Amino acid sequence: MAEGLVHEALADLALVDHHCHGVVTAPLDRPDFEALLTEGGRWSGTTTFDTPAGVAVRRYCAPVLGLERHAPADVYLARRAELGPAEVNRRFLASARTGVFCVDTGYTPQPLTTPAELASAAGAVAHEVVAYEVVRLESVAEAVAGRGVDAGGYADAFRSAALDAVRRPGVVGVKSVAAYRTGFVLDPARPSDADVTRAARRWLARGGRLDDPVLVRHLLWTAVDLGLPLQLHTGFGDPDIRLHSVDPAHLTDWLHLIAGTIPVLLLHCWPYQRQAGYLAAVFEQVYLDVGLTLHHVGPARARAVLEEALEITPFRKLLYSSDAYGVAEFYGLGALAFRRGLGELLQDRVDADELAPGDALRLARWAAADNARQVYRLPDGH
Repeated sequence: MAEGLVHEALADLALVDHHCHGVVTAPLDRPDFEALLTEGGRWSGTTTFDTPAGVAVRRYCAPVLGLERHAPADVYLARRAELGPAEVNRRFLASARTGVFCVDTGYTPQPLTTPAELASAAGAVAHEVVAYEVVRLESVAEAVAGRGVDAGGYADAFRSAALDAVRRPGVVGVKSVAAYRTGFVLDPARPSDADVTRAARRWLARGGRLDDPVLVRHLLWTAVDLGLPLQLHTGFGDPDIRLHSVDPAHLTDWLHLIAGTIPVLLLHCWPYQRQAGYLAAVFEQVYLDVGLTLHHVGPARARAVLEEALEITPFRKLLYSSDAYGVAEFYGLGALAFRRGLGELLQDRVDADELAPGDALRLARWAAADNARQVYRLPDGH
């Protein structure tokens, strides 16, 4: 096998990005851009360009904008402003060479590109690009509450609204952000109707985000009833996360109870990629990615994260995602980190005669695109 052939094969593949978000369509000043480089808050006296993600942006994204590698932050931002949001988004989405986007449309604190707009920008490369939607169930529940519902009618109203949402054209899955609301240290059993009514009464009286443990359990079981793949944020996230409570291993008893039902896709996972790999190895319905992690560790550490994720994970269980949000740079960085990291580890196994060349190419195709096509039952060619 010629040296680097795995890298070449990955470079030629159009990725299926099974979990991502829209990007900002308005110009960004420096504070707003820096805020989108981190999952944390803004810190006085420092800059998010001095993080692994910020350094990676200056190293790998600057050339996409026509700058020298390692361009200073102020030069980078001036060039970004000169090109304008539409051109910046087009360049980075095209550079990712993604053929399919599965877009979480449930978090929009500022105007973002729609799935169709993402596909249009990415279509600058010479292949068809398709975008699908993933429904965030907490957003559905909060919309039901916002329209007005009594506690006794909440369960039926939420189920009806969720069914309506997943029947929209282009919807391929659902997502829960239970990790942000309660964590996973929950009673795994399906709550009774009486329990749901009592919890709904408490929540509707105080309002706000859906963060009642009983209603979160009800949401997860409703996801099972909907019958579509369920994405679950696990591990690394913004400060709302209590990291010790979002280890996916806490889901073990629930996964036993829902065996034989829906695919469960564990998102991001860091620092719990090994625990996620264990769950994927022992539960037929469990899959994983390390999406958000890759653009935050950058291409330099992507291999290390992927190696831990793949220590025992069945090769049909790893999916690609960027979890890009807000800035299009994360689409380019996520794709680059994934292609480089996976290519390096597979190529080294081939060179050590631990993996046949044909197997390496097959595993690369699976992780880059085919596993997601299978799980989400995407049409042929998508």
